[in-house]
Amino acid sequence: MQGFSALNIFLLVLGGSLAGFINTLAGGGSFLTIPLLIFMGLPPTVANATNRLGVFMQSLTATKQLHSHGVFPVRFSLIIAMPAVLGSVLGAYAALIISEAAFKRYLAVFMILMTLTTFLRPATLLPQPIGNYSFRRWALLWLLFFGIGIYGGFIQAGVGFLIIAAMTITGYDLVAGTATKSFIIFLLTCVSLAIFWVSGKVQVVPGLALGAGSMLGAFIGAHVTVTKGNAFIQKFVVAMVILSAILLLVK
Repeated sequence: MQGFSALNIFLLVLGGSLAGFINTLAGGGSFLTIPLLIFMGLPPTVANATNRLGVFMQSLTATKQLHSHGVFPVRFSLIIAMPAVLGSVLGAYAALIISEAAFKRYLAVFMILMTLTTFLRPATLLPQPIGNYSFRRWALLWLLFFGIGIYGGFIQAGVGFLIIAAMTITGYDLVAGTATKSFIIFLLTCVSLAIFWVSGKVQVVPGLALGAGSMLGAFIGAHVTVTKGNAFIQKFVVAMVILSAILLLVK
């Protein structure tokens, strides 16, 4: 088992705090924490699995905080979470056997294209009241979130960008979308973490260090989400997705 010094633990807590804040408002925090774990000596597949422990703790914290502020559409989130959870089972098992290097480069471009849709006005995409969807729209949402679930189970990093992009066709604003995102990521992580845990891929000490920092970052991020509103979230999302994509493409 990998040993971790006090300095390593401190860096993981610090990195987890930043990642928790970034993930709560937008996504892509795992592009920071997974390389950090690899730099500390964990194999990539173990880093990918261990990172889920931190994500689990931060997404639970963010969901609870946003729910307490009354911005969490519970019923809608439960409905679209079902296909996402099913997809995450496939993605997590795929992560145990499939290399991720080529897919990261493809995703870097895909994230930019998808996230830029947050500049569109949801009302122009969804003229009817929120929740009064046709069968075709529900089918599209289920298909989208099933695919998001597959990716979320596979590598997780950047899945928040995809969820926010998909939320633009629901009629909900970015504040409610952020709450839904945190909830879905929490459920996805429950599934993938369980699969990776059984497979012996999760290291508890670094995972808990990340989680401790991530909970603090998520708490602050949830407060900023509610107080700053849609305009701030939109700018933050686009800035983070472009930065993450550039780092992936350069590396």
